[in-house]
Amino acid sequence: MKIAKLETFGNEFVCFVKATAETGDIGWGQTSTYMADITAQVFHRQVAPHALGTDALDFEDTLRLIQEREHKFPGSYLRRAMTGLDTALWDLRGRLEGKPVVELLGGTPGPLRAYASSMKRDITPEDEAARFLRLRDDHGFTAFKWRVGAECGRDRDEWPGRTEAVIPVVSKALGDGIDKLVDGNSCYSPARAIEVGRMLEDHGIGHFEEPCPYWEVDQTAEVRRALRIDVAGGEQDCEFTAWQLMIEHKAVDILQPDVMYMGGIHRTLQVARMGHAAGLPVTPHAANLSLVTMCTMHLLKALPNAGKYLELSIEGLDYYPWQDGLFLGTPYRVDGGHVTVPDAPGWGVEINPAWLDRSTHRVSERG
Repeated sequence: MKIAKLETFGNEFVCFVKATAETGDIGWGQTSTYMADITAQVFHRQVAPHALGTDALDFEDTLRLIQEREHKFPGSYLRRAMTGLDTALWDLRGRLEGKPVVELLGGTPGPLRAYASSMKRDITPEDEAARFLRLRDDHGFTAFKWRVGAECGRDRDEWPGRTEAVIPVVSKALGDGIDKLVDGNSCYSPARAIEVGRMLEDHGIGHFEEPCPYWEVDQTAEVRRALRIDVAGGEQDCEFTAWQLMIEHKAVDILQPDVMYMGGIHRTLQVARMGHAAGLPVTPHAANLSLVTMCTMHLLKALPNAGKYLELSIEGLDYYPWQDGLFLGTPYRVDGGHVTVPDAPGWGVEINPAWLDRSTHRVSERG
């Protein structure tokens, strides 16, 4: 069964991909979010030409072929565009076989524990604690992540003293019996990261994400050696060489690939296998409520070295206005701190036709 047509429907934030086989069977996927209009151009220029006419069901080698044919363009944009092909073809196969993607991957649908993930730094410690408590009481979350430092902050805080305040205030409010995580987003030098890490240890926080600039692997390794808590990272990395370096240098306790930054499910599975061989769990990055979180849900339920929970963004339209109306229904409903991986064919979600009608449409077809 050959790929006959590849279409994109997008704007600057989100780009969905529709793959149509020569039989008329279809599947839906998505390129990575952010600058998605640029990624759509990359998709039609550097992905679709190599994919059209290839096998729609056995496509792992097609992804390798694209990498080889476009070897002068390694890195983020090509991988983000490849994700659109990968995720659409997994959905196509699931629809054709009448199975959810999780089953194609060897797992089972059903409940999956989630942690409530804050994306905000422009929020006071007291307000962060208050909304976490509401989420705990309303939806049963038993794990939460919040932000410290400033993004790529060169040891600067979002505002002076915020880190020293937000760690104890939020941790004390949540109390015992809750998993507590923080994210440094590449803020700190090793010395400052270790100092912050000691505070985290003192306040019962067990997960310190991306403490140092992510490209400085040895800095993160230094922090990991100094702390008792888990150090996590990898969300930005999209090339296998980076993961190999991270593992060999023992930089992290937890691997955090992002399905859509990596280039799709097939390439993320390769990272998971690398982690499994090294005895490391995988807790993927999934920081918004586009299709990335649903793809990650299906993946996590199938990994032998899956981490303890799914990252689930708690931000609404005030932070992510572009999330409005992407899907029909409520695919990310939380009950008792768990989301549900659907048992419907493919990804099990329906993209909103009204959103597609408002998007920019582009087509690549065979000859």
